[in-house]
Amino acid sequence: MDTDALRTLQLVAHHQSFAGAARVQDVDPSSVSRLVATVEAQLGLRLFQRSTRQLTVTEAGALYLSRVGPLLDDLDLARDAAVRIGTQPGGRVRLTASVAFGQEVIVPQLGALRRQLPEIELELVLSDQTLDLVAAQVDIAVRLAPAPKGDLISTRLMSTRYRVVASPAYIAEHGAPPTPAALAAHDCLRMTLPDYRTEWRFLTGGAETVVHVSGPLLISNALALRAAARAGLGPALLADWMTDSDIARGDLVDLFPHHAVTATAFDTAAWLLYPSRAYLPAKVRAVIDFLRAQL
Repeated sequence: MDTDALRTLQLVAHHQSFAGAARVQDVDPSSVSRLVATVEAQLGLRLFQRSTRQLTVTEAGALYLSRVGPLLDDLDLARDAAVRIGTQPGGRVRLTASVAFGQEVIVPQLGALRRQLPEIELELVLSDQTLDLVAAQVDIAVRLAPAPKGDLISTRLMSTRYRVVASPAYIAEHGAPPTPAALAAHDCLRMTLPDYRTEWRFLTGGAETVVHVSGPLLISNALALRAAARAGLGPALLADWMTDSDIARGDLVDLFPHHAVTATAFDTAAWLLYPSRAYLPAKVRAVIDFLRAQL
């Protein structure tokens, strides 16, 4: 029995459906169903109980899969140990990040990554959804947040700070707000995320000010939000890695350069996260080390 079949069984158990496993592997659900039936026939036991409404793991299936998981990890360990004998770590690494961070920060590093790690096949999954790393078979995720909590292993990639920016054209027409509180009189550009819609927080001299912002435009994507700010549609709260170049070129102006600004927490960063496991594959470690060195 090949390891791909065993990994498919793990996905079916995790998603409790053939369709869920099929989506992760980008195959037809019927092929997953046939594979499971073939494995069950080979083993002579039923791994999953099917009904018209749900699929559940049988007691025998749970026992079997509990033994299969460590074996697959050991196979990964053996493969990576063999790879390390060669000159370069190799294989596919799935990395996920938000669309904006991926486009602005990760993509410009891909040329250097290809030169330094030519045997790595990087699959960059850009999504503004928080993916389940195990279910989506993702090796590394970049998350923008305060210190992460949970079962995932995390390491700080780069610190981030936020700025309230507006275009020179907007300032010429509406004037620059003299204080953070004056933003209440402006139509601000807002993210659709709940924490970003209504309150922006400012910190200066140890004193925190909470400003209630409003405006008729709510945008779900940070790249589109920046484009709207460039077009003079209002002030926007954006990360430094999205605005440094615009500010340097004069396309955007930092309205409050002497204030720390956030919508959630002031101590935010870009974090590298990966599933907790007894052994980190050499190919994953190589990509993590590369990104930390570059960024």
